[in-house]
Amino acid sequence: MLLERSSEQEVLRDTTARFLASEVPVDKIRCLRDDDAGFDLDLWRRGAELGWTSLLAPEASGGGAVSESGLADLSLLAHEFGAHAAPGPLAVTNVVAAALGAAGDDTHAPVLESLLAGDALASWCFAEPPPADGLGQVDLRCATDGGDVVLTGVKRPVESAAQAGHLLVTGRTGDGLTQVLVPADAAGLSIEPMRSLDLTRRFATVRFDKVRVPAGAVVGELGGAAEQVEHQLRLAAVLAGADTVGAMQAAFDLTLRWTFDRYSFGRPLASYQEIKHRVADLLSWLEAAHAINDAAVVAVASGSSDAARLVSAAKAFTGEYGSELAQDCVQLHGGIGLTFEHDLHLYLRRIALNRTLFGTPVEHRRRLADLVEKERS
Repeated sequence: MLLERSSEQEVLRDTTARFLASEVPVDKIRCLRDDDAGFDLDLWRRGAELGWTSLLAPEASGGGAVSESGLADLSLLAHEFGAHAAPGPLAVTNVVAAALGAAGDDTHAPVLESLLAGDALASWCFAEPPPADGLGQVDLRCATDGGDVVLTGVKRPVESAAQAGHLLVTGRTGDGLTQVLVPADAAGLSIEPMRSLDLTRRFATVRFDKVRVPAGAVVGELGGAAEQVEHQLRLAAVLAGADTVGAMQAAFDLTLRWTFDRYSFGRPLASYQEIKHRVADLLSWLEAAHAINDAAVVAVASGSSDAARLVSAAKAFTGEYGSELAQDCVQLHGGIGLTFEHDLHLYLRRIALNRTLFGTPVEHRRRLADLVEKERS
């Protein structure tokens, strides 16, 4: 989380933190385990009033940031979502809002308006199942047929697909990429729920069987969306990273308190040298995760030439060391850390899920290596 925050950013962060603590405490999160949506739409609408959905949208469309960087503002909220294991499709809704706002097309203005107000949800259909599950690989076809666009293929996992009114679908048209805003009730579109590791976040497989929509549903240029798609991937990756860092912070704080409260042989665990060393390792991973993800947020927001490298470095680091930190926190808690009644697993689940979204550590290390090799050649 940003070390230097403006007073407006601190108000935004603190308001959301207090709202989440009050409205979705951990006991309520456990109750959402069997809820079909995983969150309350009325709560989402109230969150929209706090600015959750408008930070990446242009002011002309009803959006706006509290600082010079809407992405930095949003990363603060993502951090709090992770720290509270909070429900709601924060990242994907904002990615769709950013895409619709960047297109500047009045055709999609009603959908964007409903997203900003929190009256409706939208999700991004980007990732695909094997064998097309590599980071950035897109096989879904977007073909033109007269005045229509026809979509054929499968997307998964898609967050909150069953609750979304519209889906922003990334597909391939010839050698280029196309994005299409598809109503969730379109003919030929089917949604199959998937099991999720997180207690509140819901994912689905979405199938497009010759789904036909008007050409006006295209967001941006037909076959010319590659640059926008890459930007959306960077947005989603740093927001997932901020969420992970928030969960890492919560797990670390919980564990540090435990080492002082838990006594063994008449001494607190924190007094043992081995425990001190392990906690020091955890803190070094945590501080590095804060730093690298913050740097990636700044780079993406400013359009820096280093953005691609920093995003992949951040996603790889938070995915790898977030998992290591969470597992160590479980071990330091002993048996109680393995129970459903303890809060620690909420953050472990969140970190483990984020590790798989928008590129795994292995995929981002490979992408980073490719970037370095390209620069040297």
